[in-house]
Amino acid sequence: MRIGVDVGGTNTDAVLMDGSRVLASHKAETTANVSDGIVAAISDVLQQAGVAPASLSGVMVGTTHFTNAFVERRHLLEVGVLRLGLPASRGLPPMIDWPQDLAAAVGRHHYLLEGGYQFDGREISPLDEAGVLAAARELKRKGIRSAAISCIFSPVKDDMEERAAALLRSEVPDLAISLSSRIGRIGLLERENAAIMNASLAQLAQDVVGSFRSALDQLAITAPFYISQNDGTLMTAEFVAQYPVLTFASGPTNSMRGAAYLSGLEDAIVVDIGGTTADVGVLSGSFPRESTVSVDIGGVRTNFRMPDILAVGLGGGSEVSEDGARVGPRSVGYQLRSRARVFGGDVLTATDIAVAAGYAAIGDASRVAALPPAVVERAVARIHALITEAVDRMKTSAAAMPLILVGGGAVLVNRAIPGASEVVVPEHAGVANAIGASIAQVGGEIDKVYAYDNVSREQALEEAKAEACANAVAAGAAATTVRVVDLEELPLNYMPGNAVRVRVKAAGDLEQ
Repeated sequence: MRIGVDVGGTNTDAVLMDGSRVLASHKAETTANVSDGIVAAISDVLQQAGVAPASLSGVMVGTTHFTNAFVERRHLLEVGVLRLGLPASRGLPPMIDWPQDLAAAVGRHHYLLEGGYQFDGREISPLDEAGVLAAARELKRKGIRSAAISCIFSPVKDDMEERAAALLRSEVPDLAISLSSRIGRIGLLERENAAIMNASLAQLAQDVVGSFRSALDQLAITAPFYISQNDGTLMTAEFVAQYPVLTFASGPTNSMRGAAYLSGLEDAIVVDIGGTTADVGVLSGSFPRESTVSVDIGGVRTNFRMPDILAVGLGGGSEVSEDGARVGPRSVGYQLRSRARVFGGDVLTATDIAVAAGYAAIGDASRVAALPPAVVERAVARIHALITEAVDRMKTSAAAMPLILVGGGAVLVNRAIPGASEVVVPEHAGVANAIGASIAQVGGEIDKVYAYDNVSREQALEEAKAEACANAVAAGAAATTVRVVDLEELPLNYMPGNAVRVRVKAAGDLEQ
């Protein structure tokens, strides 16, 4: 048996799973002390099912801690940034496009040094080892505790980043180091940004992992715990302490994986409706479709893997105008149970409309019985129009697709949606995020550039698949369960040698 927990900004959800069965579930407001909320959630589901902590095989946690910290500019370390690439890239220094307040929080400790590779692995220039050592000594003098290293085309060949990291540690042994080749993809500035973001969260990652571990110790749970990442797979506590940015957008991803699991649909559109927003994504082979463009996080462009998610200002707490013509984007959020009319408040919300329309049994329906039918109908139409527009924006063809509704706000929709072949609201839809965390697999991926003039396409693809599968096994997947779940070839027409960028993602069940 295993427990899945999803800690969101509004709610903390938990489920106890025995194989494919949901034995117990829990949904409550997220507490100021997140550890207390986790303890309460896990205690509740164990008590409901009458299960002892010793019976658990694992605890899987999804969290928004790191996303929120970066977006809100809280708990960030100053970062020493080493870029290996001179004489190339001199004209665009690190963090050139960062918001001023965020750049100030992370600091501008930049060192541009000789090094870097061409796309085919040829050196731009040898690594400036003396410069790296000098930078290390300066970081030590300044008291900088975290560093990010980027190198031109390091996803193709990461030797210089690894060597620079070794040199930094020789001078500052306890320095937290983030290598861009292990986080981002081809594209220097966005990959460098991702590494800097990761480095700025190094201390928070240690604190959060320690907090989660203390919560489990308090409950006498000795089973290993894992944290979900944004591609629908898991990572160990030790791994997340090194790569906290890989949790960004893991909440919507967990909901989508949970939606696929609960509905049995592998290819569908998923709408996860919470208290403030509805996150819309597309399932492909039961995994979220990944974004193919740079993703903006807190005003910073990055290119590490992120799900393709459209956030719409519609949720159970969305405020509704008195005439029903406007729904959202303003919301009462986590105060829904005190401010919505059906709960004794004075704010007309989308939840009130669903109750007044007669398709949601929540709170005191008598408090919205006097709403004019025309107002209710107008608001209901607006809610469904917002969902329809979002679904249309996420589709890549005119063909109808199944639509899965999950989240606590799934009760807002009760009509057919144009463009959807069917609308499915599975059992336990309200805790799909926690279920998605509990059933997550372990993944591995590879992102490289091959010159098909030098190696055959078949050989390159087999090599990439084997390396992605090996990475999944190294991360903790059972070798016999690993399979390739995504493969992408992108010809690089501006490069010689018939160059092609190959991305492969593999996933497998957690090794027990």
